[in-house]
Amino acid sequence: MPVRAPRFSRPSGDRRRVAAVLRWPIGIAVVSWQYLWRTTAIRRVEEEGDDSDLPDPVPPDRLDDRIQQVQDGYGPLLHRRYRVRIVDGCPAEELMARLAADPNRWAPSGMSVFRRTRGESGSMSVGDELVVRLPGPWDGPVRVIASGPRGFRLATLRGHLEAGQIEFRVRPDGAAVDFEIESWARPGDRLSHLLYNRLLLAKEVQLVMWTQSCLGVAALSGGRRDGPLSVHTRRLTDPE
Repeated sequence: MPVRAPRFSRPSGDRRRVAAVLRWPIGIAVVSWQYLWRTTAIRRVEEEGDDSDLPDPVPPDRLDDRIQQVQDGYGPLLHRRYRVRIVDGCPAEELMARLAADPNRWAPSGMSVFRRTRGESGSMSVGDELVVRLPGPWDGPVRVIASGPRGFRLATLRGHLEAGQIEFRVRPDGAAVDFEIESWARPGDRLSHLLYNRLLLAKEVQLVMWTQSCLGVAALSGGRRDGPLSVHTRRLTDPE
């Protein structure tokens, strides 16, 4: 009888990375379209960072070997803050409740999908887990590590193509509400490092994703944007 050669399956993590690479042209097409039709004013600041740009440590009681921390990544760290000022909308805490109930209501359609894998829908509680599907190489699982009436913070999990944290928060300012997204992230593996830091469009895919989210939040509030969006980026070359 002929002897069959053994079949070796590629680890699931590798399959995810290959799939991300194959989806990369789709991400480029989406971003190109967004840029072509974008009329929103954006105030951008970019500068060199320092150790103050590192995120707070994950609380010990919420840390395990599945969490992918900044020090587990590769290459430079980007500390970014996206901000939109909203007027004539709902109160800050009501807005945050709406955001936490279903991220797909404010995330840009066609660019991202949030899928809950752990925890009850309708809120963001510590320990909840989600998978974020994006057109570029950033798909991956996240866990809620902090949550309150005015914000929640996510940490990336093993298998995510980034390593770090991201926080969504609201702050009342008189009759207005400021909504901010603050992220601390670096590529989660060597392939992501190559795509992220060599093909610089990756940085712009991320910018379009979260600025469009800011506009979605303003719409969800029932109010309107007041002034330009702001994006502040600090780059820390050696986060180690």
